[in-house]
Amino acid sequence: MVHVVYTDKTSKEYEKMVNGSKTMVVRGAAGRKIPHSRVFTGDTLYFMVQGSKKITATATVTNVENYVKLTDDQIVELFKKHHSKLQLDEKQIKRWHKKCLIFVEFENFQNIEPLDFDHQSNMDDWLIIEKIDDVVVGTSIPYNYEKSRF
Repeated sequence: MVHVVYTDKTSKEYEKMVNGSKTMVVRGAAGRKIPHSRVFTGDTLYFMVQGSKKITATATVTNVENYVKLTDDQIVELFKKHHSKLQLDEKQIKRWHKKCLIFVEFENFQNIEPLDFDHQSNMDDWLIIEKIDDVVVGTSIPYNYEKSRF
């Protein structure tokens, strides 16, 4: 599968990926929510900076860890364990301090020729699609969550 991942502008996530210090992203919620259990080794990630409307990089998933019903202590330990790959600040750690977490490690991060993202009103901060052209201006299709169902 192909995933479009928004990066947080204020914490400079994208810049950390470019310089190689960030090689993992996290998503979390109170219960299982996309992308939990829907990302696999070998999948392709496309990245864009939140609010930019440009897809500007790609990477390949190398490892995925899904967790449910975590205790506060377990959450803290997971963030400590993955700190060097996540490079999160305190604000981000607090934001992602959730009972259900997914950690997605990637490699081969590379900038690409920017693609114009066709944002639709029902899109989240992590999209699961068949191919990148499905969300690119000029070739996009109406987005639905069919590929994202549990």
